[in-house]
Amino acid sequence: VLSSTLALRSFASLPTLAYPSLSFVLPAAVADRGLQRGIHEIREIRQFHFTGWPDHGVPYHATGLLGFVRQVKSKSPPNAGPLVVHCSAGAGRTGCFIVIDIMLDMAEREGVVDIYNCVRELRSRRVNMVQTEEQYVFIHDAILEACLCGDTSIPASQVRSLYYDMNKLDPQTNSSQIKEEFRTLNMVTPTLRVEDCSIALLPRNHEKNRCMDILPPDRCLPFLITIDGESSNYINAALMDSYKQPSAFIVTQHPLPNTVKDFWRLVLDYHCTSVVMLNDVDPAQLCPQYWPENGVHRHGPIQVEFVSADLEEDIISRIFRIYNASRPQDGHRMVQQFQFLGWPMYRDTPVSKRSFLKLIRQVDKWQEEYNGGEGRTVVHCLD
Repeated sequence: VLSSTLALRSFASLPTLAYPSLSFVLPAAVADRGLQRGIHEIREIRQFHFTGWPDHGVPYHATGLLGFVRQVKSKSPPNAGPLVVHCSAGAGRTGCFIVIDIMLDMAEREGVVDIYNCVRELRSRRVNMVQTEEQYVFIHDAILEACLCGDTSIPASQVRSLYYDMNKLDPQTNSSQIKEEFRTLNMVTPTLRVEDCSIALLPRNHEKNRCMDILPPDRCLPFLITIDGESSNYINAALMDSYKQPSAFIVTQHPLPNTVKDFWRLVLDYHCTSVVMLNDVDPAQLCPQYWPENGVHRHGPIQVEFVSADLEEDIISRIFRIYNASRPQDGHRMVQQFQFLGWPMYRDTPVSKRSFLKLIRQVDKWQEEYNGGEGRTVVHCLD
């Protein structure tokens, strides 16, 4: 199934998640052929639902669809019958999936690809297979990524041994597989254009950006909702998906002195229950303390009340009660901030992997206990 997430409601009780797809095993059904012979033939039908295709256009990255195609192929036994593929009209998105599937097989077996003739053959059998130029370009992008990067997924049981091999230096090139993989990643990552960040570049928003070379694309912006004499709904932040949940993370910069109010508007408007802080307070770098150590901070109608704090090794956890005083009927929300002390500004990586993993576990535990995993998590460092 190649359609938007709006179609998921009827399957709410069935999913086994493999982002950005959903895989369902439908209840065993009696095949018509078996009934005609007077024999009840029971067959398991597995449905794969790709949820990462936007309502308009094509996916921004091909990575998710490539993973989906590979998942379908790996779960389909060699003796299986024909694969049923559909979208809303059974044309554009369906054609993209089938072409990519065929081209992956062709590249593996023959070492060549022929997207043009593949699409032409499909169109001789059904109208509008690969419907738009944008879809045709997307197929090329997907196959280019597949040929350059290959299948980068690693079985969890083999991570230790494969990671060891990836770090081995080739004496001839003085490089390693992991270095080459990172170079390839940088090469295939599209560069944001000026028009992609048009809202961040509006003159009235310049003072809200810490660095003019780190701007959120328009398509990922969380627009601020709560208005109190504030004409701007912009904040330098971007919505990010987690493995299980779309837009589960909001990535942003440490609030500037003039954007502290916007930061708490973001936390309230987007039902955030966790804030992860990966940098130090540093007024010299315009990184103020944006939370109260006791009492209440007021940012217009938004009130942030200190509840408690705890220090455990490299993690300071603080709990706040946040609410909109102009809308008491909405109640309050408990937000926990996790300030990680084990990542100094002069280092590219944390001092301790164990401490960083502990931070992630603590955030996950709070998210699950407090809001059943439904609340969003804000993650920020300096920029």
